[in-house]
Amino acid sequence: MVGNWFDLCLGLRKPSISLSIFLCLAALALPRSSKSQAEGPLKVPAHSAASKPSATAAPSKSLKVNVNVVLVPVVVTDTANHPITNLEKENFALYEDGEQQEIQYFSTEDSPISVGLLLDVSKSMTDKFDAERQAVSEFFKNANSQDDYFVITFSSQPQMLTEATQSIGTIQAQLGREIPNGSTAMLDAISMAMTRMRSANYKRRALLIVSDGGDNNSHHKYREIKRLVRDSDVQVYAIGLFDTAVFKTIEEFMGKKWLSEITDASGGRTVTVDNVAKMGEAAATISHELRNEYLLGYRPSHSASDGKRRQIKVRVIDSSAKVEQLQANYRRGYVIPKEE
Repeated sequence: MVGNWFDLCLGLRKPSISLSIFLCLAALALPRSSKSQAEGPLKVPAHSAASKPSATAAPSKSLKVNVNVVLVPVVVTDTANHPITNLEKENFALYEDGEQQEIQYFSTEDSPISVGLLLDVSKSMTDKFDAERQAVSEFFKNANSQDDYFVITFSSQPQMLTEATQSIGTIQAQLGREIPNGSTAMLDAISMAMTRMRSANYKRRALLIVSDGGDNNSHHKYREIKRLVRDSDVQVYAIGLFDTAVFKTIEEFMGKKWLSEITDASGGRTVTVDNVAKMGEAAATISHELRNEYLLGYRPSHSASDGKRRQIKVRVIDSSAKVEQLQANYRRGYVIPKEE
């Protein structure tokens, strides 16, 4: 279905276009919003908030979308990593390749999300597994009742624990049967999750990784996975349980670095904690962030389909606080594939 939506948007004949242009196409799934502003002839799907479209319904043949619209999801946090939720369009400045763009669409949203949970069940998690399950529970507390989830556990290799389900009880029951053991194949788990996301029910998609160490058993390479995440339409978050003072192995040291760089590339982020008691709070924070995103839309000054990557920068302007106290998390660019 994703390919069909993209074909309609870009007028391409092939469905294998890069997922990184999801920024251009997010207008197809604009959710109900608590506040929105639109200027000019921005075209969005012909459905109202009261008639939410089916996740599996085929798009209308007459649907027309302006391919030049780029939509950028943004999460803004303060120095304590608390989401800032009271900003208006005037509080943002947006740039593409260094050139400021006019923000023509602005909204906040809390629409259903397809979420993949990637949970470390390697041997090192033996005395942390109860806290990991509690973190999952805290993540669910802020969930939209229409969200759907799948769970992948990973130790020496990744395993699909549950397919798409809206039953949190089912997920917790399955986790209760897990026994931590083996090494850590985190990169392979991310690859499996990204493949699974191609058939997700909703346009909004996110992964949450929970792990206490670096990868030491994957077939996939770090750069390959980072590129895969960067060019996808999936936001990736992580809870990294690391002793920030002492890393026992090189895998632990690289694990913290890799998690941060992978999540940053997707427009998400890694929350690092140094003891199990903080895992639940970190999970709740990430869940809350996913419910408090801003959506900024613009028509880029240059929109040629040349296959080049466009760099995006978002600046937060808030007169009530120092700019350096606010952090904007968003995907840093997109690509429009070359026309063949």
